[in-house]
Amino acid sequence: MRLEEIQQAAVCLFAQKGYAATGIRELGRAVGINSATLYHYAGSKEEVLTGIMRSCLEQLLRSALDATSTSADPGMQLARLVRTHVGLCALNPLTAKVTDQEIRALRSHDHEALIGLRDDYESIFAEVIERGARTGVFHLTDLRITRLALLEMCNGVANWYRPDGRLDITEVQDQFVELVCRLVGMPPVSREESGELPAPIQLASEPITDYPHGTEAAE
Repeated sequence: MRLEEIQQAAVCLFAQKGYAATGIRELGRAVGINSATLYHYAGSKEEVLTGIMRSCLEQLLRSALDATSTSADPGMQLARLVRTHVGLCALNPLTAKVTDQEIRALRSHDHEALIGLRDDYESIFAEVIERGARTGVFHLTDLRITRLALLEMCNGVANWYRPDGRLDITEVQDQFVELVCRLVGMPPVSREESGELPAPIQLASEPITDYPHGTEAAE
């Protein structure tokens, strides 16, 4: 039994039922162990959730820093940020959904630390959007609303993307970059123009075969 197995079971349960409605015994049953054994690997249910969310946010932050390091052009940076975010959400839908929706469930110390990571990540988008608007690359009336709408749109991929759908991850990334370019009022940026990016990483907490139930494949 490894911590990753516990995290994968937790991600499935938290995404389906919610963190608050999932009991520690239920989590133990999902991985075939009792509560005492589970506590050997994780001190509490909250510790499991914190580990899942921290890994996801840290990976998003690393990807964002990498995405913005190869060009100072805000249009290219935004296109690369969108590609990395969409890629992570498409490949890790349950982990991304839990990370996005359950941060409010954490207590003071963990909550503050993870909010800090999330703010660090979103500040990269905010800085790129601000600089793009200031230099005339983007044409916007409200920078904050634009950032919130953009991130909400990208986060939504976790709710509907299916690997057996009509579009693969790369094609979904292309579609989202085109939509975001239109959103900020700039010409579309092609994959070739924005440059190569590392392939999305499957997080240790993401179940390999389980995807959100009741969703439709990308059409």
